[in-house]
Amino acid sequence: MRRLKPKLLNAVSLFFMPTSLRPLIIALTLFLGWSGSALAQPLLADGVVAVVGNELILQSDVTIMRETLQREGQDRSECEVLQELILEKLLIHHAAIDSVEVGDSEIDDNISRRIEQLVAQIGSERRLTEYYKKSIIEIKEEMRPLMKNQLTAQRMQGTITENVKVTPVEVEQEIRKLPLDSLPLIGTEVELAQLIINPKVSDKAEKEAMERLEQLRTRILNGSSFATMAILYSEDPGSNRNGGEYKGIKRGQFVKEFDAVSYNLEVGEISKPFRTEFGYHIVQLQAKRGEELDLRHILVKPKLEQKDLDAAQERLDSIRSAILQGSLTFEAAAQQFSEDEETKLNSGIMLNPNTMDVKFNLDQLDRGIFYAIQNLNTGSISEAALVRDPQGKEFFRIIQLRSKVDPHRANLEQDLALLKNYVENKRRQEVMDAWVARKKAETALRVNGVYQDCGGI
Repeated sequence: MRRLKPKLLNAVSLFFMPTSLRPLIIALTLFLGWSGSALAQPLLADGVVAVVGNELILQSDVTIMRETLQREGQDRSECEVLQELILEKLLIHHAAIDSVEVGDSEIDDNISRRIEQLVAQIGSERRLTEYYKKSIIEIKEEMRPLMKNQLTAQRMQGTITENVKVTPVEVEQEIRKLPLDSLPLIGTEVELAQLIINPKVSDKAEKEAMERLEQLRTRILNGSSFATMAILYSEDPGSNRNGGEYKGIKRGQFVKEFDAVSYNLEVGEISKPFRTEFGYHIVQLQAKRGEELDLRHILVKPKLEQKDLDAAQERLDSIRSAILQGSLTFEAAAQQFSEDEETKLNSGIMLNPNTMDVKFNLDQLDRGIFYAIQNLNTGSISEAALVRDPQGKEFFRIIQLRSKVDPHRANLEQDLALLKNYVENKRRQEVMDAWVARKKAETALRVNGVYQDCGGI
């Protein structure tokens, strides 16, 4: 009989996953697999295959997770899957005992983000509801218990390991014990900074966009369908194919100007045109459930003209020239002129969203940035380039290659932050092992049927 043991994905993964232990990866996998299959097909005839304290594990839980892993190329036995589920339930069971809870708002926010991901994958809310043969509200309600379990297990695991901290001396001591070939190979890494200038829309274009939206609003008030007008004229790619519809919107999901208008509408009311950073909007409130809204909206963007683009490029070119001539440093220029709020206060330095570190592996860069820096030397600056983001916003950008590190074996001199993550994860693993060893003696565990030989602790 195998001993249930919380373990990280593998030795190398420890370096790149600073806080995620295996049970949470599995919990998320089950959730994603459920979202992609269990909603689309009836569950198998269910039986209880294991009980952990007051928590049940059903045959369908094991089946769905295993099928999901197989689709991802991971051939896992039912015993292995069950053991991971037992560990998740152990965390949830003791979370209840220790009063570790997750608030409804946190659950709702995570469900909404998951719905957004599903909509992005499938194309629209309408296609999502047609595929699952359920409304968005029904999908959300079915997600709720699984999301609650996932977040509760995560919160409990965090409380168990929250005090794990290591000093640089401890990192060095731990790493020097390891064989050199056990340390991961690190690909080419770069540190980057950027300076962004946004083209300014002309007053004429602003006025034309507002007038166009006023005309659409008048047509709707005179009997035209809001949904039809959105399909024909809205420039929001996330909703125009769906008649401008967004359901289950929570405060804070959109920019503050959009929230301010939407939450002050009465059901059925259509707002007057208003401006956000994305353009001009009108909104129709369809339903309100406490702090959750269903609405339709139409977006009209003021049109940039070639002269607007040329002016922005000329401005950025002049800033770049001043940097190259030495009259201005890149850091000072970014702080003074950049219109990217996320980086300008940090001298333009870009953070890797996956690691929250300043280093990027080359294969993590989007294509535009990769091509901009591929022929640069350290300290050099790219030419000004026009960029269009996923929302369709256009801007000009220059990028400075601050540093470049060639492929190498991880070492204390170059990769201290990475190795610190590894040592802290190793300590977290030891703490989790000790916790499981203590809790297994005080938790009722029963495994049924054919699983009796593989699910014990």
